[in-house]
Amino acid sequence: MRKILLFAAIGTIFSCSVQKDKAVSEANVETYGNSITVTELKDHLYTFASDEFQGRDTGEPGQKKAAEYLKKEYKKMDVPSPLGGDDYYQIIPSSYFNDRYNDSENVVAFIEGSEFPEEIVVISAHYDHIGVDDEGNIYNGADDDGSGTVAMLEIAEAFQEAAKDGYRPRRSILFLHVTGEEKGLLGSKYYTENPIFPLENTVTDLNTDMIGRIDPAHEGKDDYIYLIGSDKLSTDLHNLSEEVNNKYVNLDLDYTYNDDNDPNRFYYRSDHYNFAKHNIPVIFYFNGTHADYHKATDTPDKIEYELMTKRTKLIFYTAWEVANRDERLVVDKAN
Repeated sequence: MRKILLFAAIGTIFSCSVQKDKAVSEANVETYGNSITVTELKDHLYTFASDEFQGRDTGEPGQKKAAEYLKKEYKKMDVPSPLGGDDYYQIIPSSYFNDRYNDSENVVAFIEGSEFPEEIVVISAHYDHIGVDDEGNIYNGADDDGSGTVAMLEIAEAFQEAAKDGYRPRRSILFLHVTGEEKGLLGSKYYTENPIFPLENTVTDLNTDMIGRIDPAHEGKDDYIYLIGSDKLSTDLHNLSEEVNNKYVNLDLDYTYNDDNDPNRFYYRSDHYNFAKHNIPVIFYFNGTHADYHKATDTPDKIEYELMTKRTKLIFYTAWEVANRDERLVVDKAN
């Protein structure tokens, strides 16, 4: 009898908690997409890519200050950590880096899903850059990857506003800011070797690395984004991505670097690849390289903020659809 009463009580509690959430299909997703604004992206990036953060080199004081900035922003938005309490850091010990770099941190935040909470949609970007050179020049990394980092903050805010209105995503969202990308994708490698949530429960990784500029190939044709990896593992993900773009944003989706024979091999050069290695479907959002790539001249005044806003909205809408569709993405290809 006690067991019956206990299960009945749990069922009642669960029922009450579900009733707090509205049917997400009734939400006007563009209301939340439009919360992603030029002004907020610009404000974030002028701070995050300022000299105050000293180029955000892995394990150095500037990187740690950047981690604190991200933590404070998530707390301000009331987006909790999956680690519990005030702990937003997945610590990576110096020994993992073979003592070449100091301890560092991935920064994590989490919105739990309403119906399939065990299924995880990862949105990622690296927040480290390459620091300060021997002559004291600060490499601010506004595009690489300040742009992806602050885009994630805006995407998190959009999801959180929807959740506060009762439209919690059906699947959980993990916001994963990784360190050590510039050292060899080390922060994302550490996460996939020490996942907070089982990799078999990870539905996709939508990775954003440089979305604030226009590359030479698109001068005069600026409404574009390179997509890499969308069709490598999941036809579902590729088709969903195309449909979302056609419905909401209408950017030119350029697949030049998605070619298996691409000599740049960008598919293997950002953090999504550590997920793809585990047969987790990925999309890498990328604007291509430019004259300021990995130079001290990669500064926030050179960012195309209107275009960056469109690209950020595309990522948000794609994540929204992945998180809220009836079925989990099907992996129908393999590495």
